[in-house]
Amino acid sequence: MIVTDELARRACADRGLKVPEEASPASILAVAETDVADLGSIVAAALAHSPAARTLLAALEAEQTVPETAVRDYYDRNQDRYLTPDALRRGVTPFDGATPQDIRPYDEVRDHITRELLTAAGRHAFFGWLDQSRAGVTYSHGHEHPGDPSHPDHEHRH
Repeated sequence: MIVTDELARRACADRGLKVPEEASPASILAVAETDVADLGSIVAAALAHSPAARTLLAALEAEQTVPETAVRDYYDRNQDRYLTPDALRRGVTPFDGATPQDIRPYDEVRDHITRELLTAAGRHAFFGWLDQSRAGVTYSHGHEHPGDPSHPDHEHRH
C-alpha cells in the first residue's frame, strides 16, 4: 500500500493532478467486498487509504472511451442482467422462453452499461499503470512484499 501510494503521488505530480489533502483516519473510505474481489485486497486497500491513488484512478477512468458497439454487444451477451422484475418473479431466463417484454429495453440500461464499462476500463488502465510502475521498484532486503512470488521466500511474514 505504501509503495502504491508513493507511485501514485509521483504519477499525479507528473500528470499535474492535484491530490486532495491527506485523509484523516475518520475519513478513510470503506471498501465494498465486491471491490475487494474485483480489485484485489492490496489495490482496494491502497485506494481506500490513498487520495493520490484515487485521483490517478479517476484520471485514468476519465481518459477511457467505450464505443457504442461495445455497449450494445455487452447488452446482447448479458440479457440475464436486464430481465424485468416481473420476469424474475415468474422465473424467466433469457435462455428459456424470455420474450422481448421480459428484458429491459437497451435505451433504458445503456447509460448504466456505459458507466460499468468505463469503470472496468479505468481499472484495467490503473492495473497496467501499477504493474509497469512497480516493475522498477526494488525493496530493501527483508521488506519484500510477503506474497511476492519473485522473492525466494514469498511465504514469509512481517
